Amino acid sequence: MNKTIGIIMIALGIIMLIWTGFTYTKKEKIIDAGPIQVSADRQKSVNWSPYAGGILVIGGVIVLVTAKKSA
Repeated sequence: MNKTIGIIMIALGIIMLIWTGFTYTKKEKIIDAGPIQVSADRQKSVNWSPYAGGILVIGGVIVLVTAKKSA
């Protein structure tokens, strides 16, 4: 079980190191006056620090190494 968690943490960490965020489009209503509606597309972005990916990789390695020693 701990080996699986360690491998998942390492994989997520590597993905977070390579891919540092993403952007998505959200449709928002600007005016809603009865039958008249005006909406606009707004771009939102989600970014994370590459340090978070590094911490996940290091944590995954630690979990993986301690799982080998205890098994």
